[in-house]
Amino acid sequence: MASTQPKLQPKPGVAFLGMPAFTEAAHIALGDDQLRRNLGRATHTIRDKRKRVVGELDDWQDLRTAAAAIKDRTLADLDRHLEQFEAAATAAGATVHWAADADEAVRISLEIVRAHRATDVIKVKSMATQEVGLNEAFAEQGIRAWETDLAELIVQLGGDTPSHFLVPAIHRNREEIRQIFIDEMGSVGRPAPDDLTDEPRRLAEAARLHLREKFLDTSIGFSGANFAIAETGTLVVLESEGNGRMCLTLPDVLVSMVGIEKLLPTFSDLEVLMQVLPRSSTAERMNPYTTMWTGVTEGDGPQEMHVILLDNGRTRALADNTGRQALRCIRCSACLNVCPVYERVGGHAYGSVYPGPIGAILNPLLHGVSDEHDAALPYASSLCGACFEACPVKIDIPSVLIEQRAEVVEERAESGRPNAESLAMRVAAWTFADHRRLERAQKLAGKTGPVARHVRRLPGLLGGWTASRDLPPIPQESFHEWWRRTRGSSDEPRRRTAGQDHRADGQQGAGARGGARRDQGCRCTGDPRGYTRDLGLDRAALIDLFATRVDDYRAEVHVIDRAEVGRVIGNVLADRRVRSVVVPDDLDPGWLTTVTSQVVRDSADLSARDLDQIEG
Repeated sequence: MASTQPKLQPKPGVAFLGMPAFTEAAHIALGDDQLRRNLGRATHTIRDKRKRVVGELDDWQDLRTAAAAIKDRTLADLDRHLEQFEAAATAAGATVHWAADADEAVRISLEIVRAHRATDVIKVKSMATQEVGLNEAFAEQGIRAWETDLAELIVQLGGDTPSHFLVPAIHRNREEIRQIFIDEMGSVGRPAPDDLTDEPRRLAEAARLHLREKFLDTSIGFSGANFAIAETGTLVVLESEGNGRMCLTLPDVLVSMVGIEKLLPTFSDLEVLMQVLPRSSTAERMNPYTTMWTGVTEGDGPQEMHVILLDNGRTRALADNTGRQALRCIRCSACLNVCPVYERVGGHAYGSVYPGPIGAILNPLLHGVSDEHDAALPYASSLCGACFEACPVKIDIPSVLIEQRAEVVEERAESGRPNAESLAMRVAAWTFADHRRLERAQKLAGKTGPVARHVRRLPGLLGGWTASRDLPPIPQESFHEWWRRTRGSSDEPRRRTAGQDHRADGQQGAGARGGARRDQGCRCTGDPRGYTRDLGLDRAALIDLFATRVDDYRAEVHVIDRAEVGRVIGNVLADRRVRSVVVPDDLDPGWLTTVTSQVVRDSADLSARDLDQIEG
């Protein structure tokens, strides 16, 4: 039986304004039985198909590694590639615009449309235009933007918002789509046929007939791009229906809004990405429609072309050492299709154009975590790692999520807005900092044990923890109390005797071996288990043994005289091009004489974020 809980009703906008934060939105979505059935059926179907086509390639993992390397190399030199793209596209007849943020991208788009006195535009499915809220901005100015992708059309006619990269209407079933077409198509153009059924073929035919007049009557088209080739100024769009081809060739004016991370240096780089993207998105060996265009060709296609290069937080993400890998994303949706969280709550719960695991890291990277919506997203994951295994460009989403969770905690602490969890951690830290406080707390907790055994849920702010966990029983005595009660009296004399024997043995050994002095600096009170046994090795053999053990952990070992320490440290840092290094405050200054890196003295003032920016 369907749930009576309210459905999510996101309002169109850059971040789906009016949406609750993820925790609340997910709770609402979980109560929608039909949504869960739609999502489960769709994601499992896509996932199974992808597994088959990926399994055909023996070198799939090599392709993933190559794709990730291409994107990383591009991002490392992005400023040069952007300038190269601008020069090549301009030489081919395009006009290139730079948009620092969403407002600037919208302003440029409006100026182009107004210059042609247009009231209607057609669009290829584009996440960049959704990101900046282009449709909503156009609507405020009396300009109608018509989506031509079938799934985007369903979303637009239904007054809805996308919930998936590849299948924006994945949350709808066929009967719901049929009803949307019947109810809404006639009010904005050609109506749906009277005998429309929910067969996919009939639904696609109705959409095709409805859109045909839009293609023929509209003079300006808007698109995004899957890739942009720097060496030639070429844009590349992949799609499955042919509507994109119509948008990109029929209008007189074409405006393409492209995120700056979509660049590839050369056409040869495209070869790798064109193998991993179709398999990971539509589970096809080759994309049905791949359109490439370079500038303007007289008498063929649009005669005026504009490219808007969109930043909107991408350089902010690029500066994040761990998070910048998210800019490799090619919007294939593979991570969404394998995510157990997305499968149960859908895309709307994320309150953003970018849903799922990649959206959970991308939105905080673009905007920061000061907003409650973005601060909640790093917790929208079970950290199972399925997204990383599915990603064709090897984005380690779980690692980025962990980093961002730490960032959220720091942000709340610095802003003076600690939540219940951080307050509880402060109290715990204060208690554990002094053994006397800890012992008093343990005794107090032990006295409540008989009553606490009947408590299964904690009240107030702590109730969230026990809502999905059982409260463990509280022991009546601590481990220390148990130890003293059961073994303390018999162990004390033995420990004292063992300590005396140990010290005597150490002194005797020092004399016998000519001053090895194993006991100096020892703070042991005894060694009943023999951990400090003599290995029978001389100094050189001990050093060799230590070096061998450390080498097992892939460390590089240098065995040198004290006078060489400074030179070796300087060489190691220089060979690895380390630009900054943090050192203990009391480090011997002589060890830094040959260091050319910026030297930062360690102190309590350095935060985790500060340390993340230091290379050595």
